[in-house]
Amino acid sequence: MNAGSIAFILICAAMVFVMTPALAFFYGGLERRKNVLNTMLMVVIPLGLASILWVVIGYSLSFSGDGTFIGNLNHLFFNGVSMSKNALHGLEIPDGLFGGFQMMFSIITVALLTGAVVGRMRFTPIVIFMALWLILVYYPMAHMVWGGGLLAQIHSIDFAGGNVVHISSGVSALVLALVLGRRRDYARLEYRPHNIPFVLLGAGLLWFGWFGFNAGSALAADGLAVHALMTTNTAAAAAMLSWLLVEKLTIGKPTVVGASTGLVVGLVAITPGAGFVSLWSALFIGALVSPISYYFISIVKHKLAYDDALDAFGAHGIGGIFGGIMTGIFTTPALALEKGYAGLIYGSGKLFLAQIESILFTIVFSATVTFALIKIISLFTEIRVSDRAEAVGLDDSEHDETAYPTFMGLDS
Repeated sequence: MNAGSIAFILICAAMVFVMTPALAFFYGGLERRKNVLNTMLMVVIPLGLASILWVVIGYSLSFSGDGTFIGNLNHLFFNGVSMSKNALHGLEIPDGLFGGFQMMFSIITVALLTGAVVGRMRFTPIVIFMALWLILVYYPMAHMVWGGGLLAQIHSIDFAGGNVVHISSGVSALVLALVLGRRRDYARLEYRPHNIPFVLLGAGLLWFGWFGFNAGSALAADGLAVHALMTTNTAAAAAMLSWLLVEKLTIGKPTVVGASTGLVVGLVAITPGAGFVSLWSALFIGALVSPISYYFISIVKHKLAYDDALDAFGAHGIGGIFGGIMTGIFTTPALALEKGYAGLIYGSGKLFLAQIESILFTIVFSATVTFALIKIISLFTEIRVSDRAEAVGLDDSEHDETAYPTFMGLDS
């Protein structure tokens, strides 16, 4: 055991925890006034739900055994998981701390996908969906990538959650949006963020928490953690500036929402390669992901007329896919997990092909399971609010609460 690493990962776990309330502010600020509380509650409910599921079954299914697709039940309720020693993972931190750090990832991941369905999905069905999605999508993905399963066996790499966190949640969000259908005023009314300071607050806290997310994924207080911190900050900074430049060129004015969105997509894109790529390539990844994500959010979404309300797919799905591909191109030989599996620019295509295979698998797997889950849930309960409830707002219709007491029934 290493006391320095234990202290470091304890702090990183707390930082990743903060990302979920931060996301609540980010999503809540982007949504309309009449839906802000519902939006924020959908984001924070995983703090309870995912935490309990992880302790009961999630850790065991993710990190037990040597199954191809999922783990076993040997560590239900953290049975046999030491809080003071590491006998399971060969790290210099206790098994329990590793499990606790990974728990925070499951919380934020399932919260991300709610952004696609705000303003029109009933609260109870989304909670049921979250629980089943964690068991049938997230835990298998975590096992296949980080627990020695299928995607690790084909030699793909994912430092902190490109596949596990962002592609899985982004693609699932898109499927949910398609199944649920568009909001009642979609294409007839311009949806404007109701509280841009909330958006900036959430984005800033996400940037802060992401240092724990990526640097902590080194699982030790060492040079790799320092490297991941620097690539993370560089990509986020480059993406924020790049998004503002795109806005200046396309709409003539840079925006606070644009700066906030840009830094987030930069963080998403660097996540799979934060510990594998060089600092200069992190700058390149951040600068390039913004125009790509901007294109999907501003053009593709409207041309195809799907209602990804807060752009969970456009930011996390597209950003994660781009980041995974870039990891296959720019992973340096010195940081590669296996000899001969460096990035494409270093003369080998094996890692690049493995990354493409893993991304395609994640897309198909997440989309298929999500579609099946939401269709099954819809057989037993109505998944969408009534037209009247949507018009009134979900804060009132779903929770009998109002964020702003002076609100008189008008909306921005």
